[in-house]
Amino acid sequence: MDTVVSPSARLSSTVASLRSPPQVHLTTKNLSILVSILPSKPLLTTLAATVTAATILTTSPPSLSESARSFQTYYDTAASAANYDGYGDNSDKKASVEYVYDVPDGWKERLVSKVEKGTNGIDSEFYNPKKRSEREYVISLSGFEQLASIDEVLNNLALSDLVLQDWIDGADSVVSEVKKDGSGQLYYVYEIDGLGKHSLIKVTCTRNKLYAHFVNAPRPEWNRDVEILRHLHDSFKTVGSF
Repeated sequence: MDTVVSPSARLSSTVASLRSPPQVHLTTKNLSILVSILPSKPLLTTLAATVTAATILTTSPPSLSESARSFQTYYDTAASAANYDGYGDNSDKKASVEYVYDVPDGWKERLVSKVEKGTNGIDSEFYNPKKRSEREYVISLSGFEQLASIDEVLNNLALSDLVLQDWIDGADSVVSEVKKDGSGQLYYVYEIDGLGKHSLIKVTCTRNKLYAHFVNAPRPEWNRDVEILRHLHDSFKTVGSF
């Protein structure tokens, strides 16, 4: 005789089977498989390591304005060409200093030859080794008792430097200003922008000499390092005014 199972009994049996988890018999083989699929480190530790690695990979190297916050003070004597032997001025610069300016850590000095000193009046020059056209330098010229008008001084500098003359002629803007420092020393300040680069020039006259400090940079470097470059420009001072 066949046994008839009512629909309600079938439903109860199905629900019971769903509620009861399947019985798993753990064996040595099952345990080894279970251990192999578990993470070897806690989840939080793994996530922290992943975030750290992503941060390292996505962090861009710092620019000059972010990293070069310290400077070295450079002393120069503005010696005559006769005292240059191709390796710069040999005198004790701190003992007979005529002017100072700051140089960012990491910048390199370009040694000035006697010929450059005699023809262009260049005393010293430093540059960014990652971009040599980002640089600062000083020229000194004897025989100037006082500064001429602010326009005449810039024109005279351009006459002795054809690159500067072409730059001024093609510049988008040339701004000039007269300033005095705390000791009353007079300075002419110029800012030139154009032809893909930027320049700051600071000129003064003392001890029967004219001194001009230049800070030049291509436009990308200027935009990136503007605070540093303005600091270099402001740091230039003649002896007796610092």
